[in-house]
Amino acid sequence: MSEEYAYGMWVIVAFNIGLFLFFFLSFLPPKGKLEWRNMGLVTAFLVALFSEMYGFPLTIYLLTGWLGDAYPVLQPFSHKLGHLWVVVFGGSDLAWMLVMASSLLLMLAGYVLLSKGWRQVHAAHGGMVTDGVYAFARHPQYTGLYLVIMGFMVQWPTFLTVLMAPVLFYAYARLARSEERYMFSQFGEVYQQYSARLPAFFPPMNQWRNFFSAEIESEDDVVSNG
Repeated sequence: MSEEYAYGMWVIVAFNIGLFLFFFLSFLPPKGKLEWRNMGLVTAFLVALFSEMYGFPLTIYLLTGWLGDAYPVLQPFSHKLGHLWVVVFGGSDLAWMLVMASSLLLMLAGYVLLSKGWRQVHAAHGGMVTDGVYAFARHPQYTGLYLVIMGFMVQWPTFLTVLMAPVLFYAYARLARSEERYMFSQFGEVYQQYSARLPAFFPPMNQWRNFFSAEIESEDDVVSNG
């Protein structure tokens, strides 16, 4: 049986980096220096991810080099068995389907929050949004970003992305704190009361269904700058 080598597809690497970077820039357009720096981290994460997913499988090379014949697959450079969680769970078609379904579910959930959050912020015209997804968490768009990143980590974890993901999470948590200081300076007690009763990113588990299904109203519940 000839060994499959499903990498070296650099055009697909570039396409996926561009596609997902466009996606993140559309829903989280950077404005200040800190936001651009964070988007640089997102870009670096995407480059590291897709370069190993379709270009050069560095993590798999290292694992097969260290483990040798103990690496539990016959064709480690096939694309199906490049999914490390698939390998961990036995390498079966069922394991592959479960990993892909879990990854897709996380990324779709992230897309929902990014999309709804962006629509609400855009409709607010600089005001403070307290309805819709913002009635469950103070920074639902960053929750969405986190879920997309976690979806990628389920689908295709690598040495580099495992190291980069916590840095990325910390960078956006820091950005959220900076944004909250600005909101407090703009809205004072109103924002303080709002932030005191809601978590920053992750609502209690019994609220997640309503979190994702929250209806987006136009501008009825938006407190304007005036």
